[in-house]
Amino acid sequence: MNFRSNALVLALVASLSGCASFVHNLNPVHWFESSSTAEKPAPLVNFTPSVNMKSNWQSSIGESKDTAFAPAIVIDALYAASAKGQLAKFNVVNGKQEWKIDTGTPLSAGVGASVDSEYVGTAKGEVIAFDDNGKKRWSAQLSSAVLGVPKAAEGLVVVRTEDGHIYGLNDADGKQKWMYQRVLPALILRSQASLLIIKGAIFAGYPGGKLVALSLDTGNVGWEVNVAVPRGSSEIERVSDVTSMPVIDDKQVCAASYQGRVACFEIHTGNLIWAKDISSTAGLTMDDTNVYISDDKGDIVALDKTTGASVWKQDKLRARRLTTPRRVGDYLAVGDFEGYVHLLALDDGHFVGRIATDGSAIISQPQERNGNLIVQTAKGGIYSLTLQ
Repeated sequence: MNFRSNALVLALVASLSGCASFVHNLNPVHWFESSSTAEKPAPLVNFTPSVNMKSNWQSSIGESKDTAFAPAIVIDALYAASAKGQLAKFNVVNGKQEWKIDTGTPLSAGVGASVDSEYVGTAKGEVIAFDDNGKKRWSAQLSSAVLGVPKAAEGLVVVRTEDGHIYGLNDADGKQKWMYQRVLPALILRSQASLLIIKGAIFAGYPGGKLVALSLDTGNVGWEVNVAVPRGSSEIERVSDVTSMPVIDDKQVCAASYQGRVACFEIHTGNLIWAKDISSTAGLTMDDTNVYISDDKGDIVALDKTTGASVWKQDKLRARRLTTPRRVGDYLAVGDFEGYVHLLALDDGHFVGRIATDGSAIISQPQERNGNLIVQTAKGGIYSLTLQ
């Protein structure tokens, strides 16, 4: 079994009176594998690039360690954060740093951004909002460590915590408007799954293979479905968590689970459209034709988004701990544990380009702006990559 980064760890969860307290964390590589049985990362294959990938600019923000920090892009601004608590604003066109602050606390999640504010989270359960000049606006104390990027929408900041809660906070002052909570299974993968917010709805994946749709305004449940159903004789075999952000179009929302399935559901009712047995912790992306998944073997799989039928599979990146794929122009981009960005053709998945960064893992999904890729590495490198 292969995992995209050490950001995923097993957490034993003891549930008491509907609340979850975390007892122990285990590195999944050590838990599931020994060094003699772990699959070795595939070597880089040789090919003749048909797309020239170049670094447009590069900068640095500080180490992210095992945390999946990702840049946030709003118009011409790029915001980035680090595990030690740095937060900075860059010009996304030329990489010029406009300001950089020390938030005063280590960070566990970020960065979220709106047109005039930025949001980060801490392992102690604090959400902090800053204005567009880097000045602190407010902070809010929640029930446990903040996981995933805080998302701002329609006057709210929506935040997910390690104990399974989702909070809707007033963007003006950080005061709680609503909270959604659920009991978690005894054994889970600790992940940084972001929330998907669109058209007044929140879609969130959960341990136990659950996908829920909530009202953005109230936090009330619209529907709840099974992406996967836990199965097996042991607790480890029954882990089937949704650890990545769902994807959506006008008709369906799709999600992937570990040791489970990739499944798509009708947006309004939650009715199952199709499902395919694929295990993924890294997640998936969608375009007008296909769903693209980074599976736990390190394969990139393309499925027809209407039927779930197999379209193609790229298996030459085995055990390279891939990120969630990103559609950019006519290509598919994915990062790996050595800091490479791979570019694949959409029609059949063959390699068309590759570029190295600083040699450290790319954990979060590459971002896209105007046909350029933006990636952040574990060492804190921020790279704007052009495709020619």
